[in-house]
Amino acid sequence: MLKEILLAFIPLFVAVDAIGVLPIFVSFTHGINKSRRNKVILQSMITATCLAIGFVFLGKAVFKLLNIGMGDFMVAGGLVLFSIAIMDLLNTTKRRRIPDNELGFVPLGTPLIVGPAVLTTSLIVLDQHGLAITIIAVILNVLIAGIIFYSSNNIIKVIGISGTKALSKIMALLLAAIAVMMIRKGIFYILAAIQSGASA
Repeated sequence: MLKEILLAFIPLFVAVDAIGVLPIFVSFTHGINKSRRNKVILQSMITATCLAIGFVFLGKAVFKLLNIGMGDFMVAGGLVLFSIAIMDLLNTTKRRRIPDNELGFVPLGTPLIVGPAVLTTSLIVLDQHGLAITIIAVILNVLIAGIIFYSSNNIIKVIGISGTKALSKIMALLLAAIAVMMIRKGIFYILAAIQSGASA
């Protein structure tokens, strides 16, 4: 089971990219006192967890309603992830001015912790590893993101802003590789479904 959790955890960890989000978190929370900052972090963790788990439960039902196959979603999701990864690799400015009472919900909870990349990856992980493993992997990743945010001052002191940006680029490159893998697997799913239908 530990191996299954690890296999589900890794792609979600890459998709969340908590280290890469750290400089954005620091810029958004600059000047906010410690107690308020901790409240923002807690709000972001609750928002991210509820959104991701809700999508895990409802995503498949939506697919069934719209007659979307897993292969279709893997290809579409892979293309979305690849686009996000390319934008992350090329984009260096994500800073916005947002009131601190909204930060925990938007943009930290979503789309920075749980955005299109995480939602797409969670459904792929669900199909490969099952509901329980997926929920555990989602919760672990949100907890790690929260811990990283709580430790933001110490982490920035150790690796610096440049270090977090470099790690973010590495994560984006890994995300692009995972996206290509999803597209490849999605095509195989579609071909297998076509072959199965032709044989029937």
